[in-house]
Parts: sequence; structure tokens; C-alpha cells
Amino acid sequence: MAAETPRITALTPTQTAKILAAAGNRRITEAMVRADIDAGAPTNADGRVNLVHYAAWLAREAASGEGRGEAGGD
Repeated sequence: MAAETPRITALTPTQTAKILAAAGNRRITEAMVRADIDAGAPTNADGRVNLVHYAAWLAREAASGEGRGEAGGD
């Protein structure tokens, strides 16, 4: 059976990490996504992640100097 295609508006933290890791050159783990959620990243009522909202949150965190504590990022 083929797995259902994930919707970018309702991803699990695991799916979010896999998509972001495949799209970029940084290591992204489920634990990192869950830590972001614990730090205030937006989720849907069911705890799933809207990738667009999450990306916007990450951009705001990077612009404000907050985030995962990565120094000298590109």
C-alpha cells in the first residue's frame, strides 16, 4: 500500500524534520522540531505543524537572534 502524501499544513514533527532535512543542508531532527514547539513554534489544534507557519516562526526567531543557538549561520 502506498502511504498517504503528507499535507504541508498538517505535518507531524517527524514529517516536518524529514522534509526540512531533505530540503536543506542542515541536520534537522524530530527532537529539534519538538524543542521549537516547546519554545513556542505554532501548531494546529491537533499538535501537527503547518510548514508555512513554522517556517515563518523560524524566520522571526532567526531575525530576533533567538533560536537554536547556532552562531555564524548562513
